[in-house]
Amino acid sequence: MTIYPVIMCGGSGSRLWPMSRTVYPKQFMALGDGGTLFQETLRRFADRSLFAAPVVICNEEHRFIVGEQLREAGIAAEAILLEPVGRNTAPAAAAAAIHLAENRDNPLMLLAAADHFVARPERLIEAVRKATSAAEQGALVTFGIRPTRPDTAYGYIRLGAAIPETPGVHRVERFVEKPSAETAGQYLQSGEYLWNSGIFLMRAGAYLEELAKFEPAILEGTRKAVADRHADLDFWRLADPPFSSIPAKSIDYAVMEHTDRAAVVPTEADLGWSDVGSWASLWDVATHDASGNAISGDVTAIDVSGSYIRGERRLIAALGVRDLVIVDTEDALLVMPRDRTQELHAIVQRLQESNRSEAVVHRRVYRPWGSYEQVDAGDRFQVKRLIVRPGGQLSLQRHAQRAEHWVVVRGRARVTRGEDVFDLDANQSTYIPVGTVHRLENRGDEPLHLIEVQSGSYLGEDDIERLDDSYGRR
Repeated sequence: MTIYPVIMCGGSGSRLWPMSRTVYPKQFMALGDGGTLFQETLRRFADRSLFAAPVVICNEEHRFIVGEQLREAGIAAEAILLEPVGRNTAPAAAAAAIHLAENRDNPLMLLAAADHFVARPERLIEAVRKATSAAEQGALVTFGIRPTRPDTAYGYIRLGAAIPETPGVHRVERFVEKPSAETAGQYLQSGEYLWNSGIFLMRAGAYLEELAKFEPAILEGTRKAVADRHADLDFWRLADPPFSSIPAKSIDYAVMEHTDRAAVVPTEADLGWSDVGSWASLWDVATHDASGNAISGDVTAIDVSGSYIRGERRLIAALGVRDLVIVDTEDALLVMPRDRTQELHAIVQRLQESNRSEAVVHRRVYRPWGSYEQVDAGDRFQVKRLIVRPGGQLSLQRHAQRAEHWVVVRGRARVTRGEDVFDLDANQSTYIPVGTVHRLENRGDEPLHLIEVQSGSYLGEDDIERLDDSYGRR
């Protein structure tokens, strides 16, 4: 028996703004002391005696982040499928199921979101083992989390009768939408309801059969997108437009709420699961001090209780406040009551309506070769800090409207400038005139740190003509 983990990396993570943003959402961030949420999800299913190498499905915009974080975690994916647009989890799961079933006899697949937190992953693996027999027999098994509070942010599952031939597995009585606070309290008291985790174990064929019954358009469009996919470096690009024309629906809405094959395994009460769907939920799973505060970064707090305070660089000082969320990043500061974190989308929406870049990108932008961060900008100039990872190289390129001045701070840079190729060490610099073909490489073993000063009439990222690129970008 082999289970194929399918790690779904979609979602913009706007509910954890300003840390999480469209270009670099929460699943790729380290919100605790370990790796990123995505990396911790990969490690959760790394036991190769039970799990095969994972299939990862993500938006094409995040492909290099996924590739780099897999490399950092030391895990090789079975495949990385790229969605041209997000279409929620039902099409993503279908693409993975079709891909897996091509060369395998109706394999078992475990569908898991990349952005969940599990304090005791061994408890989840125990639940997966319990679910295996039912899934092998054709059930679509989900995992229900025993609620610890009357939470209104989660969907619920009403526990049905136990299935005698598969100990620990129950039928699903029904799925319930996010309830009111009063109803959630009743659910908690009854002991008959579980939080819907959004984690599923099922045979690929069983899922596709049920999808054909309830959402044939999703299945048809996904089959076309997978059939016409093409390889791009280490990735598989799903074909567009077939994929973009598919209805956007979750697995729950498309299949689980309609099928008579739904089953559920209640997890142990001490699993410590969270979908990390808000700053309040992150506070729930964080380590608290004696006053109930979860604090990260350079923070001085006096007479503060029940608060989540996170800083990235500068000092945060808090005095006499209760139950707040304070998150300070390079370019944005968030302050809000902890009990209103579900309303954060209103802030993000307002920023989007105002065309504020802070809604979409961080000041630090990640690229397949490393990252860059804007340090300063003004009329006709911009200053950036570049970090090029070992072995990384920028595309061979030229700019029509800007010149660049590079100063090496740390490491050794291999520079192509026109017909010349030369190395620069720390404290050395070079000038790239407008229109000159150039490239920057790091052939060393340590990260290359460099300051780039751009000057010209236009400094946008779209003033790049790529002549050659190791990462297949155009």
